[in-house]
Amino acid sequence: MNKTEEKIDQSQLANDVAEKIKWDFYDYFLVKPLEPIKVKKEFSKPVTTGTTVDKDGIEAQDFDDVTTEVKEVDSDYRRGVVIKRPLLYSKDIKDEDIIVKTVNAMPGDIVIFRDTAGLRFDLLKDSRLLRIFEILGVERRDD
Repeated sequence: MNKTEEKIDQSQLANDVAEKIKWDFYDYFLVKPLEPIKVKKEFSKPVTTGTTVDKDGIEAQDFDDVTTEVKEVDSDYRRGVVIKRPLLYSKDIKDEDIIVKTVNAMPGDIVIFRDTAGLRFDLLKDSRLLRIFEILGVERRDD
């Protein structure tokens, strides 16, 4: 499946789910997080060079060397699919307000946010409520 098909499927799925949700949100985007993003990070770890004993008989480990290890870990950021937009940013707004022009995330769009952002919304499994300032970007469509 290519990216275009994936985004079309996400949009159709988001709209189907949104129709079944009986709530309208005033200030929050309802977002379904996708799988965590994996990144490679370097970790430094001290390497012991032996044990020494001081004049009082206390043993101490010597750490004169450091090794670097690369591990694949979850990113601090997460991608998610917009399920519902808040009423404030709904398509019914007709004015030319700058906020409306800049808030471009529609149901089905993929957004990025900090993994710790938002409120857990347990009325829809594994979903979050995000405010506009918690959404860091909207993924471009390659249509």
